[in-house]
Amino acid sequence: MLKKVLILSAAVGAGHLRAADALEKAFVKCGAAEEIRNIDVLNYTNPLFRRLYGKAYIEMVNTMPEVLGWMYDSLDKPWQNERRWLALDRLNAQPLIKFLKNYQPDIAVCTHFLPAEIISWLAAKEKINFPQAIVVTDFDVHAMWLAHRVETYFVAMDETRVHLEKLGIAPEKITVSGIPIDPIFAEQKDKTEMREKYDLATDKLTILVSAGGFGVGNIEHLLIALSELQTPAQILAICGRNEELKAKLDALAAEKLNNRTVVFKPIGYTTQMDELMSAADLIVGKPGGLTTSEALAKRLIFVIVNPIPGQEERNSDHLLENGCAIKCNNLPTLAYKIDRLVADESRFETMRENARKFGKPTSVTDIARQLTAL
Repeated sequence: MLKKVLILSAAVGAGHLRAADALEKAFVKCGAAEEIRNIDVLNYTNPLFRRLYGKAYIEMVNTMPEVLGWMYDSLDKPWQNERRWLALDRLNAQPLIKFLKNYQPDIAVCTHFLPAEIISWLAAKEKINFPQAIVVTDFDVHAMWLAHRVETYFVAMDETRVHLEKLGIAPEKITVSGIPIDPIFAEQKDKTEMREKYDLATDKLTILVSAGGFGVGNIEHLLIALSELQTPAQILAICGRNEELKAKLDALAAEKLNNRTVVFKPIGYTTQMDELMSAADLIVGKPGGLTTSEALAKRLIFVIVNPIPGQEERNSDHLLENGCAIKCNNLPTLAYKIDRLVADESRFETMRENARKFGKPTSVTDIARQLTAL
């Protein structure tokens, strides 16, 4: 058993934090360590850096996604910009550096690249002597994830392993584990029972939409497009903690969206996403690494709409290449594309089976067990 495990993430989007939380649950479940600490490293940086680093990303996603995509591609130059970024991060992360020197865990597990480069630098200066593991939270690996002193990388798929090997990472340091998701997504739950539990029709096409990721204006257009389905369907619009959005969609469903064919059910904050995914047939939305991996674990076909340029576009490519998704580039054709897919039963079942094959529902448990043995 390990004495101390340190899990490091950053609140830059939700995915890195969800991966860290999933790892914490897996370590606890397998009794891997006497002490497990799961920290957001932005809380160990100066306040200005913290606000800019976290909020700038969200602001760009919402208002300037094309600029974000350009930055993603322009910075994806392996081993070229590491000194520049390290200098910036060292300047702003002195509390984190102090914490790492003092805490000295048995192993550090990073679900974001910011702490990984800090740990690598400290190890090179012989200021720390513990190993680190990097858990990549998208299907591709961006140059920002690269670090010189890493005990092991965990990646989503074989192609990513090959990419790292071509960049000079030793093969024995790379494990194809999948992206870590909450262990509960590995539990198979009966679709009919889950629909009955949430007061849903058991015989209708059930579509899950992560409404909170689109913004109020965009989600209205998306749901209007779905209301034109010819296939009898029920739409679960997940609003998260956005109570204003939930109220808006409740009113919109009653006044405009519901019809004889399609019924909308806005859902507020929930901790039962695994059960709602178990009840669903399709998921419509943006293919973030964690959401995609959760959906694959539940054998959901992904209907990709408005992926964020950069990592989500690359995630889209892999879903399409593996036959797990369709993509809608124009909202007016969304209903048509879903109707056509559902009408082809053979294609629909093949895509569900492809999702099962591509998914890795036990990824987080596998990672925790390997790190415990390490």
